[in-house]
Amino acid sequence: MTRVAAIDCGTNSVRLLIADIAATGGDGEGGGALTDVERRMEIVRLGEGVDRTGRLSPAALERTFTAMRGYARLIERHGDGHGPIKTRVVATSATRDAENRADFVSGVVDIFGVVPEVISGDEEAGLSFTGATRELAKLRPARPYLVVDIGGGSTEFVLGSSSADAARSIDIGCVRMTERHLRDDPPSPEQISNAAADIDAALAAVRETVPVDEARTLVGLAGSVTTVAGIALDLPHYEADRIHLARITAGQVHEVTRRLLHATRAERAEFGVMHPGRVDVIGAGALILDRIMREYGFGAVVVSEHDILDGIAWSLL
Repeated sequence: MTRVAAIDCGTNSVRLLIADIAATGGDGEGGGALTDVERRMEIVRLGEGVDRTGRLSPAALERTFTAMRGYARLIERHGDGHGPIKTRVVATSATRDAENRADFVSGVVDIFGVVPEVISGDEEAGLSFTGATRELAKLRPARPYLVVDIGGGSTEFVLGSSSADAARSIDIGCVRMTERHLRDDPPSPEQISNAAADIDAALAAVRETVPVDEARTLVGLAGSVTTVAGIALDLPHYEADRIHLARITAGQVHEVTRRLLHATRAERAEFGVMHPGRVDVIGAGALILDRIMREYGFGAVVVSEHDILDGIAWSLL
């Protein structure tokens, strides 16, 4: 049994997973068992304004470092009796795009004592695939899978059966699309149309490197997808166990997307499953998922609570 700590720092949130991992042979789907010790998420909006300025703002950096300091204390506490916990910090879209990412790197080193890895979109996609598909054997869905990780600044597409065969990261995410297009409350029809056109153009580019038409099962990851699923399931509050591995139809996704895009900020905040930090950007996240299902012809999406964070943890074994 190995105790590890995985930190995923994205455009919208920073997340921590402390887990015990036991290998039972093989690195593919179903090989081993991961048991959560601690799983945390803080909305820090690290990528706020990056699409416009190209830089991480001092306020966004401080929000992120504050959350990370709390995570460092948890890692130290859970290391008692287990020795030093193997730790990996991964940063994705917002940090890749920022001119001043050295400021982020030095802050993380001060907090965790490890250098954060600003990974490529392809590596991000591979980690997401590993994290998402380890437990899919329980459902026995048709392969290959198209794993889609909708983040704040980018979305990763990975096609594969037991490992990633093709991947593409594109710069559409819930924060980026909100800042670029959906500025009104609620957004105007023209803004929604422009956002959809931007997303569709990116989805066409994905087809150039990922044979999406070969996929038989769509697997959706991250907060936008899980929130849409929670609303579609009419949950009074967020229940990860009910959302994980739920099957949500294209019709349900379309209806939830319509409701979110036509709601005001105050109305969106009333959904019981809604994390306060997602209220401003959930409409864009839902629209990305809706356009993916429409453009690629998927009738349903299997929702996974396990994603790149779990993939980072597995990589430490």
